[in-house]
Amino acid sequence: MMAALALAIAVQRNLFSAVILTGVYSFLMASVLVALDAVDVAMTEASVGAGISTVLLLSALYLVRGEEAQPIRGALLPLLVSIGVGGALVYGTLGLPAFSDPAAPIHTHVAPRYLNEAVRETGVPNVVTAVLASYRGFDTLGETTVVFTAGAGVVVLLRRRRPPKSGDRR
Repeated sequence: MMAALALAIAVQRNLFSAVILTGVYSFLMASVLVALDAVDVAMTEASVGAGISTVLLLSALYLVRGEEAQPIRGALLPLLVSIGVGGALVYGTLGLPAFSDPAAPIHTHVAPRYLNEAVRETGVPNVVTAVLASYRGFDTLGETTVVFTAGAGVVVLLRRRRPPKSGDRR
């Protein structure tokens, strides 16, 4: 279903339909993440991807036209670049361990250390909080900064400027 939705989004000429289909795609992705037992990531995907992003895109669509302009030139170069990047990503995954492999480095080195040493090293009794706030504190701060900056940028872009009134001085 997700592949069909992605194809439908790619060929869509009506921007409203593309935004709605993107929200549906994001909701399906959240469902997949729940099935993979990544409930925290699924909640984030549902709220940010299917919720806030859809609302912001619909708000932007309200300020612009609803139909995409026809491209001036062909899409061969972007298609080739997309295929090349996709091929590079697939090639990069060939060296990864099998899904849920108990002998993967994450299960033999990183996870046991976090579970055994987190409370002693960080003083935080919750291992998830210790990982997010202490071991990956700068990473979490960076992610939060990126999300805040993106939100502020969207607010600035969607803000309507009012023409000055005749008696106003600036």
